[in-house]
Amino acid sequence: MIKFIRAFLITILGASCALAQSKTSPSGDLVRTLFAAKRFDQAAIAPNGQKVAWVESLTDKGGMPSGKSAIYVGEVKPGALPRRISAASATAFYAEGSVAWSPDSRGLAFISTTDKSGPQLYVADVATGAARKLTKVKGFLSHPGWSPDGKTVAVLFIENADRAAGPLAAETVQTGVIKDTVTEQRLTLVDVTTGKLRQISPADMYVYEFDWSPDGRRFVVTAAHGNGDNNWYIAQIYTLDAGGGPMTSIHRPPLQIANPAWSPDGKSIAFIGGLMSDEGAIGGDIFLIPSTGGEARNLTPEIQASPSWLAWSHDGRKVVFAESIDGGIGLATVDAGSLEIKTLWRTEDHITVDEGASVSLAADGVTAAAIRESFNHPPEVWAGPIGGFQQITARNAGLKPQWGEGRSLHWENEGVHLQGWLLYPREFDPAKKYPMVVQVHGGPSSMANSSWPGPHSFGVALAGAGYFVFMPNPRGSYGAGEAFTRANVKDFGYGDWRDILTGVDQVLKEVPVDEHRLGLTGWSYGGYITMWGVTQSSRFAAAAAGAGLANLQSYYGENQIDQWMIPFFGASVYDDPAVYAKSSPITFIKNVKTPTLVLVGDSDGECPTPQSYEFWHALKKLGVETEFVVYAHEGHRLADPEHLRDRIERVRHWFDSHLK
Repeated sequence: MIKFIRAFLITILGASCALAQSKTSPSGDLVRTLFAAKRFDQAAIAPNGQKVAWVESLTDKGGMPSGKSAIYVGEVKPGALPRRISAASATAFYAEGSVAWSPDSRGLAFISTTDKSGPQLYVADVATGAARKLTKVKGFLSHPGWSPDGKTVAVLFIENADRAAGPLAAETVQTGVIKDTVTEQRLTLVDVTTGKLRQISPADMYVYEFDWSPDGRRFVVTAAHGNGDNNWYIAQIYTLDAGGGPMTSIHRPPLQIANPAWSPDGKSIAFIGGLMSDEGAIGGDIFLIPSTGGEARNLTPEIQASPSWLAWSHDGRKVVFAESIDGGIGLATVDAGSLEIKTLWRTEDHITVDEGASVSLAADGVTAAAIRESFNHPPEVWAGPIGGFQQITARNAGLKPQWGEGRSLHWENEGVHLQGWLLYPREFDPAKKYPMVVQVHGGPSSMANSSWPGPHSFGVALAGAGYFVFMPNPRGSYGAGEAFTRANVKDFGYGDWRDILTGVDQVLKEVPVDEHRLGLTGWSYGGYITMWGVTQSSRFAAAAAGAGLANLQSYYGENQIDQWMIPFFGASVYDDPAVYAKSSPITFIKNVKTPTLVLVGDSDGECPTPQSYEFWHALKKLGVETEFVVYAHEGHRLADPEHLRDRIERVRHWFDSHLK
């Protein structure tokens, strides 16, 4: 029966996609703009600070994501034309990226799918562009990192992997006797001269991150036993000899950890620790531990921001870090001795480099590269001295926003200072009243920021269709310190929801929004808040819940990453079912009157399809207007361009039909 229902829903999706596209034509310039921006997956500055490499995603002739990418190298001082670095011919394109500079700034390691056997590691001479293949393996390679002497490249390697790493990817569907499948990601060394490959971390450990020791003899890694997607939440810090052998645990943290970095003298390791809900979405405090193990010392206690990336200054006295702060991004240093924090640069723009990192730092600790974007400016690569960045690329020079102004909004609730972003409708007329949709970010350990909307921005896209879009950062978000991030522990749906509602009240005081034409949407945690919100309030005339959580008790046993729930709820569902029930939308489901669109991927391991099915089923039985869409072969993050387009159009049509 379950298989039949799943197949039926996927079949219905195909028919309803066509129905949606026949009911509503694409929003012209808006949809084209969302898909047209050239996206940069990574920017990395050379150790000598003179060149910057970046990875650019490519689109097909129709402007849709192609799944291919290209690597370019340009000068930090603008003017010279960039050179493409590739394992392919000048006219052929594949998926190429995950770049890393050699210590002498002459070589560039990268991953390419040029070889038919799958992703392989290559090394290119930057001066000539000539690339040489180092590996011939079957599996998933990522995150190359050069040894200090430039003779070896370390990579993370999942041998015989059947899908990309990470919980956002579509899960592999199992049939027959179900087992807890474990594929370990191992630290692997590749000799640059011979291509000889050695897996050095234990076969029963999943390695998430690593950093070479300054002398090249050891590694610091974050790792855990067992299932990699699930056990990131309980990872520890280990050291490992470069020759292989057992790993030594030097720190077992109370919460999540990321970005371990060895000090230049080899005596200390800095890392970020805190309450984090998603692998790769980093925020917390900066800690320091001896490289031999010992007590961790907090370098940023009481900081009213969320450090998200770090590196050591060249003299080893300070830690340079990026921080999410008040809806924006900053770069700062903290003195490892005095704990003095000095702000280097702050912007309301969003900056990123690779998988959540915020900046790439040269060996001088002063010159950096980043990808910078905002609601008003599409992404481009910037580089130069921190605080004096210059724009290096102009790949999106012709793009103009198809939405209105974005501005930071502040308000107070229950003695807490709060922030969010308000995006104005296109061609805003202050004499008119507008509908507004509240879009809640995922996480909850995350932050709404000022970034250029893309194919995933189904909520933000509404600003191009005549809506105000309000994006709050309620308690539990990054950007205001670790105490603020932890403020929703054992309190999902209560304090955070009150923060959102008081934010809506603030918007109504400041701009011409019709209080009778309010919508609510979000994905992941935002989908949960949408399901929760319609059980708690009748203020919203329509809602669209994406990859939400309806029943936290059943969810605990359905999802592939249940380890994330213990820090947030204090115990497993088997030990304290009541704390899960009190925050479950299904507990209050009979309160719902709001028409609600429900969306999810059929292979979502983070927020599985049955959660959305349970919510839709309840609304249908209670006579509440609803529609349910399951996207075929999709994980937690939709990947198929046609599904991304359908979601944008479907959500807009749903709100148009109820708020306009």
